[in-house]
Amino acid sequence: MSTTVSPRPHIDRSSLSFVPDLVYFEPAALEYPKGQRIFQWAKQEGIPYQMTTSHNRITNLPGDTELEKYRMAKRTLVVGIRKTLKFDTSKPSAEYAIPIATGCMAHCHYCYLQTTLGAKPYVRIYVNMDDILEAASGYIKERSPEITRFEAACTSDPVGLEPISGSLRELIAFMAEQPLGRLRFVTKFHHVDSLLDIPHNGHTRVRFSVNSKYVIKHFEPATSRFEQRIEAAAKMAGAGYPIGFIIAPIIWHDEWEEGYGELIEALDKALPLDARSDLTFELIQHRFTKTAKGVIEKRYPRTKLEMDIEKRKYKWGRWGQGKYVYPDEQANALRMFLSERIFHHFPQSRIEYFT
Repeated sequence: MSTTVSPRPHIDRSSLSFVPDLVYFEPAALEYPKGQRIFQWAKQEGIPYQMTTSHNRITNLPGDTELEKYRMAKRTLVVGIRKTLKFDTSKPSAEYAIPIATGCMAHCHYCYLQTTLGAKPYVRIYVNMDDILEAASGYIKERSPEITRFEAACTSDPVGLEPISGSLRELIAFMAEQPLGRLRFVTKFHHVDSLLDIPHNGHTRVRFSVNSKYVIKHFEPATSRFEQRIEAAAKMAGAGYPIGFIIAPIIWHDEWEEGYGELIEALDKALPLDARSDLTFELIQHRFTKTAKGVIEKRYPRTKLEMDIEKRKYKWGRWGQGKYVYPDEQANALRMFLSERIFHHFPQSRIEYFT
């Protein structure tokens, strides 16, 4: 079954972080309220849609070249059922990754999803939330009396999808009622208004991925702007959520000290005082693998992202696969500068790691 709605009306893309150009539905997804709601939304917006037998097998996307197909995939939404309910581990951020979505609409040049989701870059939303939450309950009971943390952003940016899915709202409300359950997610998007009135019970930590204006401008297309992310962080802090910031990837660029100094000062001006006693920072320098370098240069042939192996240090990973990071002198300069600025402006905060 295939249906195309034409002519397609103009869509105001400023109101939603993501409005796809094409939507696929698994037939079973339409048996769920969330799937039916997204289906009606797609029809109302005039978005072309098709049916598919599996969210894992989307082929023949429009485009004459591999690059054109990739760009179309990033604007394709697939609505399906999450059949695999065995959660992946997510150390050190959390015990488990909770799978409410896969894929991201952003075009961050450096993103690790370039390789981990290389063959399936389209965006997927899972509508069987009751099954996912039931599985989460099982993991919590299994680890009792220890607290179990779940990371909701390992394979997607759930805030970018929240205006369509509503899944984060369900997940936050669920976790608020779990004495031994905690939720974490990170985002580059500012669409948080629907999350502000949820009784979260302090069980969800929201981390915003932030960076210098230079990095956002040149390497993070299709994400929220510098000011929008900071404003959203202030909103979530005002709603009582525990807050954190991930500065990643930290990129050595011209006037990097001014850029990252401006970032920390902007956070200081925006964040309310009562949000600072439990404030966290995670600092991650830019790194890449040879595989990622090849994929990135193919998909973003004009990128300004520096990936010169001769200028980097090879760092072995825990699973035997290494990555190219900055040499010690540069890495230490980045770490020292950011640490000093963070503790100057946020003396009560903690830096969870620099890597």
